[in-house]
Amino acid sequence: MEELIKAHFTRHADALEKTRVALTPAIVQCVELIASALRAGNKVLIMGNGGSAADAQHFAAELVGRFLRERRALPAIALTTDTSLLTAVANDFGFDQVFKRQVEALARPGDVVIGLSTSGNSENVASALREARVKGCATLGLLGRDGGCIAPLVDLNLTVPVQATPHIQEAHITIIHLLCDLVERQICQEGEG
Repeated sequence: MEELIKAHFTRHADALEKTRVALTPAIVQCVELIASALRAGNKVLIMGNGGSAADAQHFAAELVGRFLRERRALPAIALTTDTSLLTAVANDFGFDQVFKRQVEALARPGDVVIGLSTSGNSENVASALREARVKGCATLGLLGRDGGCIAPLVDLNLTVPVQATPHIQEAHITIIHLLCDLVERQICQEGEG
């Protein structure tokens, strides 16, 4: 069992190092995009399925609440939390529409819409990101593997360049924490906190 634990930590560290090398400049761009949108009075909408749904909720909670600094609440909504809405839309329109309908209803030009998908191929996330573009929103993807069909749909994509879903998810939460920390620093630095 100790060998399995050691191997997992080794693969985790390798995934994080590959992510650091591949994505540092893109993370900077995402921070600037999100901070700029928030400064302009826009909001962040975040979505994903399964573990990525939990990560979307975590991300929104850190922005609305706080990450490390006392500052004003930042407007962010996880599109994964309203079970009545999710089940109604899935029943009436199909599961591929559960995020698109929310983007259609809630997104405004200048908002940032973020899709999380470890495979990069979640159709309901892709559909919502296409709608976000129509609505004049900036779009980001936290993806895995090769970015799948979502990578070309977003303005900026943070694709974790590994195959194993657990390690993609581990890298995603690290990226989310970086985004929250750096956006918070940007907002607080400018006296807006």
